[in-house]
Amino acid sequence: MNTPTSPAPSGDWRIDRQRAVALFGPAANDWPIEIVEETGSTNADLMARMKALPREAGALAQPIVRVAYLQTAGRGRRGRTWYAEPGNALLFSVACVLPRPLEGLAGLSLAVGVALVDGLRSLPVAGPGQIALKWPNDVLLEGDKLAGILIETAWSTQDASAVVIGIGTNVKGADELAAKVDALNADVPRAARGAAPTALSRALPNANLTDTLAAELNALQPALQRFGAEGFAPFRQRWNGCHAYAGRDVVLFEQGVETGRGVAAGVDDLGQLLLDTPSGRQAIATGDVSLRLADEGSGAA
Repeated sequence: MNTPTSPAPSGDWRIDRQRAVALFGPAANDWPIEIVEETGSTNADLMARMKALPREAGALAQPIVRVAYLQTAGRGRRGRTWYAEPGNALLFSVACVLPRPLEGLAGLSLAVGVALVDGLRSLPVAGPGQIALKWPNDVLLEGDKLAGILIETAWSTQDASAVVIGIGTNVKGADELAAKVDALNADVPRAARGAAPTALSRALPNANLTDTLAAELNALQPALQRFGAEGFAPFRQRWNGCHAYAGRDVVLFEQGVETGRGVAAGVDDLGQLLLDTPSGRQAIATGDVSLRLADEGSGAA
């Protein structure tokens, strides 16, 4: 991982491709990177291309990265709209073919989360330990949502799966973002809302899209390579070490309805949440389940 040696340009909020290339590690530097002003969804763009590939492990030589400054149909988990002002959020997708069948993809979003935490912590942020993970697909900063992950599968065989990994990271404009999201959610029941948003600039005042992209891709490259070879198991310890809610009382919700309570005890080798309850330890698969702290009030996050 290369680190910035000089301040990032401040006159333009767009990605400085020359600077980004200088910051990329050797492996990530080989990835084709497309940057567009606007699209409906970078995930949808890459999904269409992946579906057209031959269904074989060698169908794609290198992962493809597609970045958009504005996504008019961007979304998060459970179809939620992802709101972001151009220049304030890093929105991109990575398409790749992993040498694993569909059932071998269990825990992929959690492995990606570990990579994002590692990448973001490599930046000169204040209190890097405050960047943590919330099961199953969120990266938090001081308890608020910093980044989200959406993974879609284009096709799978007994030997390989084509996936698109969508990542949205709030880089700047935390106060503006929080106010906008609150306004958009004014008529949404509390139980249907997501976690409060924040931005990387809260811990890194000069945060910018260029350095954030380089940091995340440099961490994603070895993570995807290792996941392809070994699955989620080697990421489990690291994920548990970054778990924001470890040892705390949590509540599970499904479609806004409480479905269980217990103490968060980390995840297993498949990325399932381990929940200690009065009736014993339970393993919770992702599905449509969301999680929040028991003392956060009445809404699901």
